[in-house]
Amino acid sequence: MAATGTHNSSTTVVYAALAGNLAIAATKFVAFALTGSSAMLTEAIHSSVDTGNQGLLLLGLARARKPPSQTHPFGHGMEVYFWAFVVALLIFALGGAFSIYEGLLKIARPEPIERAWINFLVIGLAVLFEGGSFLVAWKAFKVVRKGTPFFRAIRGSKDPSIFAVLLEDGAALAGLAIAALGVAGSAILGIAWADGAASVAIGVLLVGVAIFLANETRSLLTGESASPRIVEAVRDMLAADPRIDTVAEVLSMHLGPSEILLGVTLDFHDALTAGEIEDAADDFAARIRAIDPRITRVFVRSGRARAAYARPLEPNRGPSSR
Repeated sequence: MAATGTHNSSTTVVYAALAGNLAIAATKFVAFALTGSSAMLTEAIHSSVDTGNQGLLLLGLARARKPPSQTHPFGHGMEVYFWAFVVALLIFALGGAFSIYEGLLKIARPEPIERAWINFLVIGLAVLFEGGSFLVAWKAFKVVRKGTPFFRAIRGSKDPSIFAVLLEDGAALAGLAIAALGVAGSAILGIAWADGAASVAIGVLLVGVAIFLANETRSLLTGESASPRIVEAVRDMLAADPRIDTVAEVLSMHLGPSEILLGVTLDFHDALTAGEIEDAADDFAARIRAIDPRITRVFVRSGRARAAYARPLEPNRGPSSR
């Protein structure tokens, strides 16, 4: 996917989630005020945290668009990864941990739920809002996924602004189902602790999602490589060129969801002159960039001469002059 398309898709997904969670949080707080349901308070806090999280993801997307500078010569694309990691911490602390705490208090001191039908009405509305946001994220994720199994695609995704929203909305839908069971158990079946138990279960779910999301963004923050498909395509292209004797290494790192840094070490045939090696380095940089538009910087090194040829590339431009 092109860099611009990826950015537009990510922004659409986050805005859809922001609008949905803002509406849901307001209705859930009203429902809690009217019924006193612990599970509904937990869900209201969960939606409030999600709303703030979307704002942080939008901040990350905006900061990632800043141009390269002297202090950040490769740009600011990793801002997206940093703010997604912050989102994971907030889900863990403000969403999961608080939900478990609130649920344990309710189990120890259960209180009856008044006007439970309000809770069910709000849960139904929340399912519609969350479902709409989830579908927007799911459609964007399917474009990136390209038939890859779900969890493998999540782990291989380089855009946390999409998979973070997808995981949040999925957890929210599951949380709503748990909240409905808790309200039903407490208000209809007379199980006093059911509402608190639902709150604990929602908290455990959120903690699990937060840990998974934190681990994925940690991997991106610490220099995750491009997909094996891209690396193999580069290696195959270089290996097929008659000027190359051996492709020593192909190294890559994501500088952001839409930016890849790629470096190759090549053993050129001995018959090539220094000038021919330099021309070949320029040619390879342009051909590597054509493999995937996210490859914005290419470094080509001759393994024989041990001379480095840096080819920084801007989107839609060829190799820059040395």
